Amino acid sequence: MTNKGIMHYEIGEQIDLFLLIKASTKGIASNGKPFLTLILQDQSGEIEAKLWDASQDDEATYAAQGIVKILGDIHHYRGRNQLKIRTIRPLQQNETMDVSQFLETAPIQKDEMMEKITQYIFEMKNPNLQRITRQLVKKHQTAFLEYPAATKNHHEFVSGLAYHVVSMLDLARSISSLYPSLDTDLLYSGVILHDLGKVIELSGPVSTTYTVEGNLLGHISIMVNEIAKAAEELRIEGEEVVLLQHMVLSHHGKAEWGSPKPPMIKEAEILHYIDNLDAKMNMLDRALERVKPGEFSERIFALENRSFYKPSFHK
Repeated sequence: MTNKGIMHYEIGEQIDLFLLIKASTKGIASNGKPFLTLILQDQSGEIEAKLWDASQDDEATYAAQGIVKILGDIHHYRGRNQLKIRTIRPLQQNETMDVSQFLETAPIQKDEMMEKITQYIFEMKNPNLQRITRQLVKKHQTAFLEYPAATKNHHEFVSGLAYHVVSMLDLARSISSLYPSLDTDLLYSGVILHDLGKVIELSGPVSTTYTVEGNLLGHISIMVNEIAKAAEELRIEGEEVVLLQHMVLSHHGKAEWGSPKPPMIKEAEILHYIDNLDAKMNMLDRALERVKPGEFSERIFALENRSFYKPSFHK
C-alpha cells in the first residue's frame, strides 16, 4: 500500500486508506433497495463512492464527519473517477486520528495571510473605509481565517476564504497600477469584505453546509447588514458606506448569478472581474493538477461543463 492522497490514484489501482466522510446522502436504487452516496476526502481532494444495500445502521454509522477505513478500487464512471468499495468500517477506538488530518488547506499559513490583509488595510488612506474594514475583519477574524470560500467549485478548503481574498488583493494591486484612476481604498475594502458574509452563511470548515441564515439571506445580504451595523457603531456616515455596500451587492455581476444590483461604479466592475478570475483560476489549477500532460480534465460544471486540456509540454 502506498500512502498517497486519494486524488493521486490511477484507474484500476486498489486503495486501502482511512478517509473522512465529507457528505453522506441516501438514495433508492432501481431495485428498490436503499444506498448511500458518500463523498470521501483526504488532504489531496475528494472522491465519490456508493455503499449499496445500506441499512439504517449503515446510515447512522457512515454519516458526515466520520472517519472510515476503506478497501476498494478506482474506476471511471461518467467522465470522472469513482471509488468502488470492497470493504468499509468506521474508525476504531484504538485508532487515533483527527478530522484535521483529512482536510485540504490553503497553501499559505493563516498568520501570513492575516499579515497581508492587515498590510492592505493599513495602506488605506480613507479613514471611514479603513475603520469599517478593520472592525469587520477583527469581529470575524477567527472564522475568516478558517472558513472555505464555498461548499464546492472554488476554494472549498480550510482557509480558502482568506486565501481567495489575499489572491484578489494582489490582483487588485496589479490592476490598479495599470489603471490609476481606480480608488484603491474602495477596491481593497470591497475585496476584503465581499465574501466575509460567508462566515455566517456557511457552517464551518468541516463538511461545509449552508446555515439557516445562509439559506434564507445569503452572504451578500448578510454583509450589507454587517457594514451598516459597523458604520453605526463607529458613527460613520457618508457616501463611502453606500459605495461599500454596493461593492458587496454587485460583486456577482448579474441578477441571474445572485447579484441584487449590477456593478454601477468602476471599482465594483473590477471587483466582479477579479473575483471571477481568481475563482476560475483556482478551479482550473485544481482540476488540471489531477491530469497528466496530453490529457483532458473531467468536465468542470461551474465552467459551462467544459473539459480542459493540459498541454503535453507542461510538467
